[in-house]
Amino acid sequence: MAFIDSLNSFLYYPLLIIVLIAAGLYFSVRTGFVQFRLFGEAIRVVKEKPSQEGGTSSFKALMVSTASRVGTGNIVGVSTAVCLGGFGAAFWMWLIALIGMASAFVESTLAQIYKRRDTDGSSYGGPAYYIQDALHSRALGIVFSVFLILTYAFGFNMLASYNMQDSFKAYSFYNPSVTPWLIGGIMALLTFWCLLGGGKRIANVASALVPVMGLIYVLVALVVIIFNVKLLPGVIGQIFADAFNFKAIFGGVAGSCMMYGIKRGLYSNEAGVGSAPNAAAAADVSHPVKQGLVQMFSVFLDTIIICTATAMMCMCSGIEPTEDIAGAMYVQLSVSSVLGSFGPVFVTISLLLFGFTTLIGNLYYCNNALAFINGNKMPGKKFMMGFYVVCAILIFVGAGLSMGLVWSIADILMAFMCLINIPTCIILGKVAYAACKDYVEQKQAGLNPVFRAGKIGMDDSKLDFWK
Repeated sequence: MAFIDSLNSFLYYPLLIIVLIAAGLYFSVRTGFVQFRLFGEAIRVVKEKPSQEGGTSSFKALMVSTASRVGTGNIVGVSTAVCLGGFGAAFWMWLIALIGMASAFVESTLAQIYKRRDTDGSSYGGPAYYIQDALHSRALGIVFSVFLILTYAFGFNMLASYNMQDSFKAYSFYNPSVTPWLIGGIMALLTFWCLLGGGKRIANVASALVPVMGLIYVLVALVVIIFNVKLLPGVIGQIFADAFNFKAIFGGVAGSCMMYGIKRGLYSNEAGVGSAPNAAAAADVSHPVKQGLVQMFSVFLDTIIICTATAMMCMCSGIEPTEDIAGAMYVQLSVSSVLGSFGPVFVTISLLLFGFTTLIGNLYYCNNALAFINGNKMPGKKFMMGFYVVCAILIFVGAGLSMGLVWSIADILMAFMCLINIPTCIILGKVAYAACKDYVEQKQAGLNPVFRAGKIGMDDSKLDFWK
């Protein structure tokens, strides 16, 4: 455990904190702050139908990526950050999201440009493919894919399982020796059943659950905030006071609001991690930038809307955040301050729905990574059945581990993905910037943008889908 903590601290400070902020700012400047300039266009594009009948729409690709992004981290992760790092953690979550939107735009636009055409006319791709095709390094693509599988099938799914069972601590029947394993077992079996239906079932389940659960959760948070609105000015003041208390931050960086805000913000929105591009590549759009904008919007939806809803609801509840209530309990107590005994039940239901879509969304990404490693085709049925069994076992095991251990494992694995994907995006970024410029020019000419590689100086013979 000491080694894991030391590695976790090193990867995030100073390494990843510098990489994330510097890359996000760099992408923002190079794209002309696309996250603000084309935000309205991003909302419009989400509603577009696929280019071809039966294709994967931008909305469905958004829901698959959001199913992974919007998860237990939006509830438990935010609560943990506030309880352990202080109110200022909210500011650093906002900052990492706003600059991370540009990172999300670049990585997803690249995934669209370098995507592959499947035998049925659909598309697939992701960071492993643009690493292989643009950097000409299949070996690095395989390394990235391995880290993706470890991060999502192991780290994130174990953490999601733990966070779901953690919400049951509020009930009198909770038995720490039995309940975590029972909840973990149920979620493992449900996820295994869903996986047997393949990718289409994953997309369908996610697209049905994510919008509904997200909307209801935000509405309940607003109710709690409105009931405690008199505390709101003081909360906002404390957020900024803590966020800019650099003496306290640099006196203990590992446990500061800055570090918790960045870690939990990154875990929640995954901007730059290299996961969402796998879903982005599947979308059927006329121009790669459209899906870059959609995935950019997904980061906003995840952190600026849903994570903020959790943070403000908790901080406006009047309940003092302490280490003892870090996690689901702080959120449950906050909702209970207005909704009474229904509060813990609502949070538990939300966590179960968020967590379930996280589990299946994460394993959708793993399928893509396995296909890449196996020469762009899915492994055989026996192998996949064995893989799904292992995934289910990990979900079961994760429910019974300690909070510190599962968070550290997830953070470390996610950091390795970032440290491969973000430098790759910086190297290849000029392609995404040129595509963005081409998109804007076509929009200004009153056209529905259509991508032609030659217009941005690319040789379309080197692209599989956009020939």
